[in-house]
Amino acid sequence: MSSYAKERKSQIIRQLLPPISCSVSKLSEKEGIPKGTLYNWRLKNQLMGGGMVAEEKKNPTKWSAEQKLSVVVTTYAMTNEELNVYCRENGLYPDQIKEWKTACLYGQEHAETKQKYKETQSKAQSKKIKLLQKELNRKEKALAEAAALLTLGKKVRCPLVGRRGKLTTQAWRQKYISWIKGAIESGASQVRACAVLGMSSRTYQRWRDSGNDDRRHLANRPEPINKLSKEEKDIIIKVCTNDEFIKLPPGQIVPMLADKNKYIASESTFYRVLKERGMLKHRGRCKPRRNIKRPTTHIAKKQNEVWTWDISYLPAPIKGLFYYLYLIVDIYSRKIVGHEVHSCESAEFAAELVQKAVINEGCFMQPLVLHSDNGSPMKGQTMLEKLYQLGITPSRSRPRVSNDNPFSEALFRTLKYCPIWPSSGFKTLPQARQWVSGFVDMYNNSHRHSAIKFVTPAQRHRGEDVAILKNRDEVYAQAKAKNPRRWSKQTRDWNPQGSVSLNPELDDLMIERAA
Repeated sequence: MSSYAKERKSQIIRQLLPPISCSVSKLSEKEGIPKGTLYNWRLKNQLMGGGMVAEEKKNPTKWSAEQKLSVVVTTYAMTNEELNVYCRENGLYPDQIKEWKTACLYGQEHAETKQKYKETQSKAQSKKIKLLQKELNRKEKALAEAAALLTLGKKVRCPLVGRRGKLTTQAWRQKYISWIKGAIESGASQVRACAVLGMSSRTYQRWRDSGNDDRRHLANRPEPINKLSKEEKDIIIKVCTNDEFIKLPPGQIVPMLADKNKYIASESTFYRVLKERGMLKHRGRCKPRRNIKRPTTHIAKKQNEVWTWDISYLPAPIKGLFYYLYLIVDIYSRKIVGHEVHSCESAEFAAELVQKAVINEGCFMQPLVLHSDNGSPMKGQTMLEKLYQLGITPSRSRPRVSNDNPFSEALFRTLKYCPIWPSSGFKTLPQARQWVSGFVDMYNNSHRHSAIKFVTPAQRHRGEDVAILKNRDEVYAQAKAKNPRRWSKQTRDWNPQGSVSLNPELDDLMIERAA
């Protein structure tokens, strides 16, 4: 068994500690010491009150309090340049270290208060656990039944509700019987299992006990006694082709016959007979009615043609309390054209924000589409009236479809995952408004967006992206001329981004990708 000198052992332990924080794997390869030995030395050093070793490959937001405190102590006396170098080497942001430092300063004075709060919560939780345990024992049977019914509901695509008198084949009967038996064995009652499938318990019992196939499709069915004869149909055709009624539809022919004390058949029968004889055609100069669905795709060829907006939650210091961020974005330039933060959701606040955005952009009574989801502030009467006053066409996502507003959803993700996002939430409403204003200024004027060839949204909104991208293309062309061997093909595509589609059709997407 090999032994190591104390001086060498101390030197290796220091390499495991901050600010070096070398990983065990790298140090093992470098020094030729087994990983188990290094882990053992590090553990003994921690138990003896030694320095803290940062865990490998762990997100800094999930570091322990000891690790964060060690980083604060290490960087306390550093200059800004040294701090920036340290952050790059350790995968941190300066704002994270400042936040940890603030937490260390204020953590001590809140320790006693937290301890008392924990003791009170512990007693309350113990009492609550006893009550929940009693309630849990009472509901175990109901839970098993609910799980069985849920599983049964997933097996059937179309329940039997509203299928009275229709044929159910023997194969499907056996499937329903086996599904219900499985649900009953899992704890569900027979009545509720049958209700999930849209059938009565008596029907299930009859199918289970009889086992005979349904013979209704083999039955001899005579013609209905009220069926029109060929002579009666000929009379209808003769009336419709008469000079008196040749220009009239059945909707007017039947009432006129009734005024003459004559009844031949109903209007629907007239239409049905005319259709059977091939005489129900469109007549007149007007175009036939077409069933055209309202288009859901909007294309923006320049700024201020299509906007999208949504509301997102901003966390407050109290759990369960939020501030509400109203945000409007132009999908052509990705510029945030309007934003506000309020303490509640309201159609009135949304209407005011849209009006301010229209005034700031100078697009009053111009063709503009405002897309949103189906939330109550988006569909409020106040909001709709304001849109009509401003000459804006409202557009909404399809019901129960969560990805019809992708531009706003993507912007919210960028906002909440940026490095300056306060992980502890916003203490006050003015603080939230101030932070959002700073983010909007940074996003519009400094953030180079990947979807618009890495120009800022404000530059594309002002039309400056064409000149900027042309200059970039010239720089790349000059670089290729100096050293052409570095480019096996063409230089990077710096052509300006063209029109932008909101929820494009599948055919348009395939054409765009092929191009």
